[in-house]
Amino acid sequence: MRRYAYTLVVWLDFLTAIGRSWNEATARDVEAFKGWRLTDMRNYERIQATSFDTDRAGLNTFYTWASGWYGIANPVKTVPAAGTDSADASLHSSGGAEDHRYSNRRRDPLRPAGSKRRQVKWLLRPALEQWRDIGLRGYGFDGYRKTGWRGFNEDRDVAFVDGLYGTGLRIREWASILDIELPTVGRAGLHRAWLAAECIKGGGEGRNYWIPRRSLQSVLGYMDTMEGSRTEVIRRAQRRGTYEKLRGIRIVSGRGGLGRTIHVEGPAGLVPMSLDVLCPDERQLLFRRTPHGLEPLWVWLSITGQPKKPYSWEDTFDAANERVKEAWVRSADPDRQMTEENRERARSQCPLWATPHMLRHSFALRWFSILSLVEERRLTGFSDEEAADLRDRIGDFWMQLAMLMGHSHPDTTRDHYLEPFTGLQVSYLMELLDDEEQAGVDALVRAFASAGGSTLGPASVSTARLEASS
Repeated sequence: MRRYAYTLVVWLDFLTAIGRSWNEATARDVEAFKGWRLTDMRNYERIQATSFDTDRAGLNTFYTWASGWYGIANPVKTVPAAGTDSADASLHSSGGAEDHRYSNRRRDPLRPAGSKRRQVKWLLRPALEQWRDIGLRGYGFDGYRKTGWRGFNEDRDVAFVDGLYGTGLRIREWASILDIELPTVGRAGLHRAWLAAECIKGGGEGRNYWIPRRSLQSVLGYMDTMEGSRTEVIRRAQRRGTYEKLRGIRIVSGRGGLGRTIHVEGPAGLVPMSLDVLCPDERQLLFRRTPHGLEPLWVWLSITGQPKKPYSWEDTFDAANERVKEAWVRSADPDRQMTEENRERARSQCPLWATPHMLRHSFALRWFSILSLVEERRLTGFSDEEAADLRDRIGDFWMQLAMLMGHSHPDTTRDHYLEPFTGLQVSYLMELLDDEEQAGVDALVRAFASAGGSTLGPASVSTARLEASS
């Protein structure tokens, strides 16, 4: 949202310069804006194609909203999603090679040619664990914890990061879960949970997602009533009367039989309410009564005991990146003999950093590797025609990966997350996985083999994917 707001500021400045009101802008004005941002030599602050792609998305989002509320014409040229209108049929291509089996939408006309090569970054598990230990747990590059480290929220931050990496959820989605929505730890490697519709980017319908056992254990450790920091901040807030001072809170007294309905105390008694209709702001107001006082259902709490805002996790990542940079400088200059200029140069050259969306990209890469390996092994010995028939009946791994990512279309997964990896050899993909993940691939292959030889049905594939270790 901050990035989109910046886009609007630049756009409005541009319109002011050409003497145009925002509600009178035309498609030609947007094309001129594109040229000025990308190629106009008079502009000393030209940007790359990927950055203008964000500008395009921000303007389209704004004018789509303005069109619905005020009837303003949207000057941003876009290609509607497939199937939204029969008149759009002329915009869609007619299939083609296997790599384009889902490419039924042509490129948006405003999208720059170079925007497909996004600067997407991935973290393999060893790099993630190093970043996590240094940035969130106070360790140095030498493997020792920094003297005087005070990691009060360490278990919370580590659990949150492990969950982002393990589930592939967006930061707003993972930050908005309630304690009653977490599954119980079992023997399975993956545990299924439900993501409410109002927490998903763009709305729509709710969906299933899967939490690896070790990620779930990390979250439940943070919530442990004896050793987790969550209970400690709640007790402190209860002693201070923090929760009683909050306005608009709703007291939850129970749950419905199916688990997706809660009973909220109202003026006339208990009122049933679906968890799927509650947006993150409403979820932060859900509390229950306990012998110690009110207690939030929101999982992730700030140091004051109040729900931690989803956008504030960006600050947590920024602070962790700064600690990693400082640790990098300390490892390069343990005796502090560098000049300040050289220390700043060393900080800028730190090779280890992370953002929330990088963890989602990493999730996509990990499952791309796993599903690619399984795809190759399950199709070994089939002819091209037999393999195509099997994909039609089971669904190829792009569809499966899109489901894991929560994308409505496999093209989004392939083109925006994994395009640079689609040509890699399977042997290299196997090297991207750690021992546990490689064991997960072997478990999937064994499940396929035990399901009836070379011909597999949808149920066996679905069961194997959900129950095998990842």
